[in-house]
Amino acid sequence: MSKDKKKITKSMILRSVASSTAIETGATVKTIEKRLKANKLKYESLSLAI
Repeated sequence: MSKDKKKITKSMILRSVASSTAIETGATVKTIEKRLKANKLKYESLSLAI
């Protein structure tokens, strides 16, 4: 295993959530990702537990 760890970004998490939601709902990843980004301000005070 490599000692170099890849930094996980918010963008990567957003893409992951969008793709798993797309699989479950049948919507496109692009559509869900756009909706998540639009709601970003609504949840700005929350932080991700990483």
